[in-house]
Amino acid sequence: MASGFFALFDDIATLMDDVAVMSKTAAKKTAGILGDDLAVNANKAAGFSPSCELPVLWEITKGSFFNKLILLPLAFLLSAFAPQAIKPILLLGGIYLAYEGAEKLFEWMGWVDHHSEKSASAEVSKDPVEAERKKVKSAIFTDFILSIEIIIIALGAVSDSPLSVQIPVVTFVAFLATIGVYGFVALIIRLDDIGYRIMRLDDGDGKGSAIVIGKALVASLPWIVRGLSILGTFAMFLVAGGIFLHNLPILHHWMEALPGIMAELLIGMAIGSVATMTMEMIGKLRG
Repeated sequence: MASGFFALFDDIATLMDDVAVMSKTAAKKTAGILGDDLAVNANKAAGFSPSCELPVLWEITKGSFFNKLILLPLAFLLSAFAPQAIKPILLLGGIYLAYEGAEKLFEWMGWVDHHSEKSASAEVSKDPVEAERKKVKSAIFTDFILSIEIIIIALGAVSDSPLSVQIPVVTFVAFLATIGVYGFVALIIRLDDIGYRIMRLDDGDGKGSAIVIGKALVASLPWIVRGLSILGTFAMFLVAGGIFLHNLPILHHWMEALPGIMAELLIGMAIGSVATMTMEMIGKLRG
């Protein structure tokens, strides 16, 4: 009986070692998408009033956890019974991300004038709570698309391992992504509070290092938010382009002479432009 217990513990220790090794491998492979995920979600989480920032971010974080709870079982079922369905789902998600990025880029450039923006502004003045709810819903949906990519990449990294390793590894990476990304986003959007708290530490003539550092943090926040807004938009192109580049060999062949990041950006912008123009034409035909 004792030898049976020791054998069981030995099996568990071996399994945990395998999970730890494969988790490290999967985390490395998803590191790039996590950087894009951070930029996209920081962009989505910005723009709320200071008093609402953390409660809103918590709502988005809860939505992200719920996304993972939906996607993880589906990913394991698809991998086991319908692996051919994974690629079309990824490509549809890529089209959506590229469309969202192109739509925002075209608005900045003045190429499209969306009445939805005007109606959204009017809606904010009429019902800010409803406008906030819609922004949260949009952020959670974007997280859903990015979560698909993270889970599929992590699953691909451990596809040769048994299911007993796949499930804990992919689950660990998926939830670590949510905690890491939204924890860092929370830190970014509260930089001004951190700066003010650091300034209060100065008890001298107002010229100490605490004042300098605090003021620098407060002054940097608007620039960081603007930068993340731009970075988040281009991150959508990179994620979308990466999905198509890695899942359509013909695109990889055409773009093999270009650096990977340039190829992903060009593909994402091209797909987003086509999707945006198509939606514009559909809108005009309906209107």
